[in-house]
Amino acid sequence: MKKNSTEAVPLIENFCIWLQEQKKSVNTIKTYKRELEIYQEWLQENGRGLDLLKKVDIQSYIYYLESQKKSITTIDKTAGVIRTFSKYLGKPELTFGLDIKPVEKNNDIETLSTKEYNELLEKVKEDDNLRNTTIVYVLLHTGIRISELCSLDRSHINLESHELTVDKNEDTRVIPLSNEAREYLSLYLNSHSYQAIFVSNHTGERLSERAVQYMLKKYNVTPQVLRHTFCQRLIDTKVDVETVARLAGHKDINVTKKYIKAQMNNQKVEDAINDAFKK
Repeated sequence: MKKNSTEAVPLIENFCIWLQEQKKSVNTIKTYKRELEIYQEWLQENGRGLDLLKKVDIQSYIYYLESQKKSITTIDKTAGVIRTFSKYLGKPELTFGLDIKPVEKNNDIETLSTKEYNELLEKVKEDDNLRNTTIVYVLLHTGIRISELCSLDRSHINLESHELTVDKNEDTRVIPLSNEAREYLSLYLNSHSYQAIFVSNHTGERLSERAVQYMLKKYNVTPQVLRHTFCQRLIDTKVDVETVARLAGHKDINVTKKYIKAQMNNQKVEDAINDAFKK
């Protein structure tokens, strides 16, 4: 931050500590901190500051970002950071009713087809990296988020009962482990003695979300696609929506219902093709 913004540093640092207490990921905290520092510099240039934040200051900044031709998605993310900061200040009303252009949401769910699913596992196994293979199986067979994967400790895995436990804020959910996920976890856990499950092969430090994303990139997949695939395959095999929502940690069951819609759309296309080419 600029020198004339130093008075906001303690406030931002305390906000970051609060985010840690909310169990936000390291990368998320870095992003929030960077965005707030940029915002504070803008406020300082306009004779204002984070410590005396007003609703008009937030709305003016949004209009400023629009004048700078920032994308709607970027502005929405920035507003989200300020919204969280306002909540931290105990003043959530500061962001109520802001004039922000809505982001057009893409309701399409990207998942791996059966062929892509099998090809991914074949490629990962061919590379013969036990840690990476274990990561792919855990993401595919449990549907956990990348932040949850990177936060896993040995205490979260029970190989005897075939269970993986995710602790997120005040929510705890237990996910059954498939035989393959359990086997690879067992082998990988025996390969090191660290408390964190997924660690750097060189330093032994806990893997970052960025490191996992970079690893998956060479297989042309993302953690989100693997999570979607987990949910979609369960829905396709007639697992009820409530169970899938619970396993995936969806607070809103309507999020889970999107997988039913995707299944229905695929079925309609298949039926249409069959009808078109009936003998």
